[in-house]
Amino acid sequence: MAWSSTSVLVEATSYPIIVSWTSQPTNHTLVSKLQQPTIPSSSERPQSHRRPSGNLGREAHADQSVTILHAKVAQKSYGNEKRFFCPPPCVYITGHGWKCNKSHTHAVCVSRQQMFACAKSLFISDQDKRKHFCLLLRLFLNNRQEVGSFQSRMIKVISKPSQKRQSMKNADLCISSCSRVALFNRLRSQTVSTRYLSVDRGAFIASARHWTAFTITMGKLDDQCAEQGGFVLSEGFICYGCVVQLVCTESGAALPPMVIRKVNKQHAILDVDEPVSQLHKCAFQFRDNPHAYLCLTNDAIIEYQAPFSVRDPSKVVLNDGSCWTIIGVEVVEFTFNQGLACITTPVSPFPVVTGLEVNGGGHVAMLEIHGENFTPHLKVWFGKGEAETMYKSPKSLLCVVPDVSVFSDGWRCLRRVITVPLSLVRLDGLIYRTSYSFTYTPELQPPPSARMTAGGGKREGGMGGGQDDDILLETIHQEFTRANFHLFMQS
Repeated sequence: MAWSSTSVLVEATSYPIIVSWTSQPTNHTLVSKLQQPTIPSSSERPQSHRRPSGNLGREAHADQSVTILHAKVAQKSYGNEKRFFCPPPCVYITGHGWKCNKSHTHAVCVSRQQMFACAKSLFISDQDKRKHFCLLLRLFLNNRQEVGSFQSRMIKVISKPSQKRQSMKNADLCISSCSRVALFNRLRSQTVSTRYLSVDRGAFIASARHWTAFTITMGKLDDQCAEQGGFVLSEGFICYGCVVQLVCTESGAALPPMVIRKVNKQHAILDVDEPVSQLHKCAFQFRDNPHAYLCLTNDAIIEYQAPFSVRDPSKVVLNDGSCWTIIGVEVVEFTFNQGLACITTPVSPFPVVTGLEVNGGGHVAMLEIHGENFTPHLKVWFGKGEAETMYKSPKSLLCVVPDVSVFSDGWRCLRRVITVPLSLVRLDGLIYRTSYSFTYTPELQPPPSARMTAGGGKREGGMGGGQDDDILLETIHQEFTRANFHLFMQS
């Protein structure tokens, strides 16, 4: 991948962290320094689902987070032209864990504000023939101590925005409902005139520096669903003419439901229903006023009153500020916690969990964790307790689900749902937070031992022997499963 080899230095504050952007693999890098921005930070048959992780015995305010925002596609440059990534890849450094350490006098102190840096001079040359690539972020402290390397999601290389109607073969170029997007406005294709739709202190603005990731949802208005604001979500690819809503992923600030329109030669076309594609020009029409369109003027977001075309009533004449370019974006967050340990080794390779798979049930459940960058030095933790963990491959870990009595004060018969966060802990004490948790759900009926106790002991006749057999079989099943697990570890 051929990149701009010119180093760009972003204005630094008294909290210097060095950021190095590169593709994989390449020798060309772009180095930036971070600065503080003005915008705010934004079961007995067990089941698993995603949720923010908990404390794991360490205070959550000591967490350290690195968040990368980048576009899903990038245009290739040809000849001497330089099509810089738009929006530019950004990194946010957040969390109170970036505290001063006596043994590292040049460490970073972060209070309530974020630190921010972006790479505005990255581009792809036509000499490279790859169709996909990833960005690699290398983070250093001021004393040149490496924090670690953090990888972005996959980015697709395109020649130019497609003007053809998209089909299922090019589904990766379509914008789907509930995905993340960014919007920017560029006057006469001039890079210096680019303005991004952003959110500052809950207000929508046009920013020349910061861009915001929005969740775009497609739906329909229904008066019967007043609790949801009359907006009913729907799945699928977003098409022109549909009602959509933009919600800031960080603050939750939302614009009212609007109709998305295709833009061609400074006109909004009202009779087009094809799917919205990456880097398409579009406009957003307010439903309560069909003549009003989302528009920017300098740094403000306003409503522009657009007149109908005299020659064609199916078109609306727009101004420069009401023509937006839409592009899908990714948000990748890495959160870790060093606790009280003085860890000088990099946090990378950073393990990433992508899914969970539960095997078995009752008191002998096993959990298989799928992801990337796993090593034999990782242990799985359920809340504040460590689980027996086995390393299978760089993409798989296996562990024994702790008994529910560990989280329910010794009670083995569940009467309420218990959810604990899942974390990965390195042998040196470094905690990797995940966005997953594990949920124990109540039994439909108590186990045989509990039923026998509740009934006042054994019953007369053959029933007592049957209950004893059930208890014996359950005990044998538990011991046999655990024995198999340990034999598997030894082999």
